[in-house]
Amino acid sequence: MPQKRGRSFELRQIGVIHTPFAQKQGTPIQGHLAPESRGSVEVFPEYAEGLKDIEGFSHIVLLYYFHESRGYDLVTRPFLEDVKHGVFTVRAPRRPNPIGLTAVRLLKHEGNVLHISGVDMLDETPLLDIKPYVAEFDHFKDIRKGWLEKHADNPHRTRADDRFGK
Repeated sequence: MPQKRGRSFELRQIGVIHTPFAQKQGTPIQGHLAPESRGSVEVFPEYAEGLKDIEGFSHIVLLYYFHESRGYDLVTRPFLEDVKHGVFTVRAPRRPNPIGLTAVRLLKHEGNVLHISGVDMLDETPLLDIKPYVAEFDHFKDIRKGWLEKHADNPHRTRADDRFGK
């Protein structure tokens, strides 16, 4: 049976991510490239019980809403290159569904607040979900990096410029 096209889904914000980055320009392009960038995740009180045992993990994956992104481009020029690529081969914020994903280091758990490092999102970013990072589940050894092959080992631009500021 064919799937319905263009269905809508309702997502619930479960918290907010606080970072030192108030504007897109100058924000790290990937958290892993800026391990010194620190922030916190404030989980709304009604979801705080879901954090039980999270301190046992060194890293967590945050899924969030690119709340400052407007519109999308199916072909775009990523930060690491001057050549355009399909939006589904880049991690640009201007996408049909503006959902972001970042694996961060969990530094400390205090009540409904998680202190983290390796942030690459704007301050006040709406949090959609948290998942534990588990190397045995999330790391693949035999991978291809597509157009990123020539950049992944030594990215020359680690901070965002204004190209997605639309």
